[in-house]
Amino acid sequence: MGLVVAVDFGSTFTKAVVVDAGSGELVARAEHRTTVGTDVLDGWFACREQLMAVDRGVGRAEVLACSSAGGGLRIAVVGNEELVTAEAGRRVALSSGGRVVAVVSGGLTAGSVKALRAEKPDVVLLLGGTDGGNSAVLTGAAGVLAKYKWRKPVVAAGNIEARDEVAGLLDGGGVPSVLADNVVPEIGVFAPDSARAAIREMFLAHVIGGKNLSKDPAFARMVRAATPDVVLRGVEVLAGLHGDVAVVDIGGATTDVHSVIELDPEDANLGREVVATHPVTRTVEGDLGMRWSAVPVVAAGVEAGLVDEVTELSAAARRRHDDPAYLPDSTAEASYDEQLATVAATVALRRHAGRQRVVFGPGGRVIERSGKDLREVDLLVGSGGVLRHNGPEVAERILGALGAGAQEEGWLVPTTARVCVDKDYVLAGVGLLAEVDPVAAEGLARRVSAES
Repeated sequence: MGLVVAVDFGSTFTKAVVVDAGSGELVARAEHRTTVGTDVLDGWFACREQLMAVDRGVGRAEVLACSSAGGGLRIAVVGNEELVTAEAGRRVALSSGGRVVAVVSGGLTAGSVKALRAEKPDVVLLLGGTDGGNSAVLTGAAGVLAKYKWRKPVVAAGNIEARDEVAGLLDGGGVPSVLADNVVPEIGVFAPDSARAAIREMFLAHVIGGKNLSKDPAFARMVRAATPDVVLRGVEVLAGLHGDVAVVDIGGATTDVHSVIELDPEDANLGREVVATHPVTRTVEGDLGMRWSAVPVVAAGVEAGLVDEVTELSAAARRRHDDPAYLPDSTAEASYDEQLATVAATVALRRHAGRQRVVFGPGGRVIERSGKDLREVDLLVGSGGVLRHNGPEVAERILGALGAGAQEEGWLVPTTARVCVDKDYVLAGVGLLAEVDPVAAEGLARRVSAES
C-alpha cells in the first residue's frame, strides 16, 4: 500500500516519520531545526533528504502535516460568565490545539476590543448562554466585533437560538466567521466537539496562510491541523489500545498534558466545577518549559515545595532562558536539565489532574475534588527532547518522580500506571493517520508502548 510521511512543523524542530501504510510500521524518521527565518518548508526539504537516503519511495509518498510553527495557534475566548462559558471556552481552545492568549467575560466594549487586538489572537471563540437562555451578551459581543471591524476569524458557539442573529451581525460587519453548536447547551454539560472542528476549519482556512511561514502553497496543502490538536487525537488512538492514558510533553516553552479517560459517573457529585469534566482533555502550562520558560519553573518548584528556595538551579534556569538553544556541556548542567524537567512535569500534571480534600461540615465528612482524577490511568507516556535524547535512566527518574507525595497531599495523579516514553515522537503521526488510515494509526501507536 506504499508509504505515508507525517510531518510536524514544530516551534523549534521539524520532525518527520515515514510509515508503512499497510501496517503502521515506522520505516524512518528525521528532524531539522524549524526554518521560520527563511521558509518553513526548507526544514522539511532537509528532513526529506535524510528520509530518502533510507527509502527512495519517500519521494512518491503522501505527505500529511501539522504545525505549531510561528507561535502556533493563538486563541482568544469571549464569553458570558467567567465560571461557565469563559471557562468552557478555555477548555475548548486548549483541546483544539491552541494557546489561550486572552479570556474576556461579561461582554465586549471598545476598550476590551482594543485589549483583545493587543494580544493578536489568530481566532476568537465567541460563547454565551445556554440553549434557550439569555443571549444578550452573545449578540452584544457579535455586534461590537462587527462595529469595530474585527477581521480575524471568529468561531461562534453559544446559545443555539441566537445563531441566526449572531451570524447576521458578523456577516454584516464583514467578520469572517463559522458557526458551531453550543459548547454549554445546559449547565453541567460540556460539548466541545463541534467547536473543536470549527476551530480546526478556521486554522486551516485563515491561520496557516496568514502567518506567512512559506511562499509555497504546498505548505498549506500539507497541513491538516494544529500540532497539539493532532497529538491529542493520537492520544485517543493510544487510549483505544490501552485504556485510560495520560501524556506529559515537556517542551522548551510549555509543558502540555493530554489525557483520555473513561469518566466514573459516581465521581460527578464530588467535583466542584461548574463546567463538566470531559474524557478528552489537554492543558498547556505556559510558565513551565525547559528553555524560554525555565525561570518560572524554579518559582513553581519552590511554591510546590519541590525545590529549595536558594539554589543554583535559578542561575541555570536563567542561562537557559537567555540562550534557548543551549545544550548541557557537563554532568552538572545535565543534572539541572533533569531537575527542571522533573519540576515542570510534576507541576503540570498536578495542575491538569487537580486534587481532592476532606471537608467537615454540618452533614459530616465530605470529599471534594477539583480537576480530573487520573489515579487509575493505565498508561503514562512521557514526551519531549529531555526524555528522548537522554538515557532511559533519566526518563525513568523524571517520570518516576511524578507521583511522589501525591497520595499524602491529595493530588489525583497516576500512581499505578505503566510508564513509557514516546522515543520516536510518533504521537503526532498517529493523530495525522487516524483520520485517513486508522489501521496504520493503531500500528504506529503500538510502537509508543512497545518498550515500556
